[in-house]
Amino acid sequence: MSVSAHIVGFMPVDAIWKKMKQAYDACEEAGVSVPEEVATFFGDGNPKDPGREVDLEKSGCLKEYRDDSLDGFEVDLSKVPTNVKIIRFYNSY
Repeated sequence: MSVSAHIVGFMPVDAIWKKMKQAYDACEEAGVSVPEEVATFFGDGNPKDPGREVDLEKSGCLKEYRDDSLDGFEVDLSKVPTNVKIIRFYNSY
């Protein structure tokens, strides 16, 4: 069994999320395509969960750290997207 460490940002529900969700729901109800901006906001284009995860590596604020016998991650807080309020560290087995 192997262990994999992960770090993701999380944007909780806020006014912007609610507006994007309204736009998504309106498009779904009308049977029209969801605008690219709305789909991109929700990552996979589906606001199934309240809030959303943010790939910190893609935003440029997360990188692997290695030094002598240390392996880990560095999070550059100055580069974290502004709506990220939670940074989630987890291991998967």
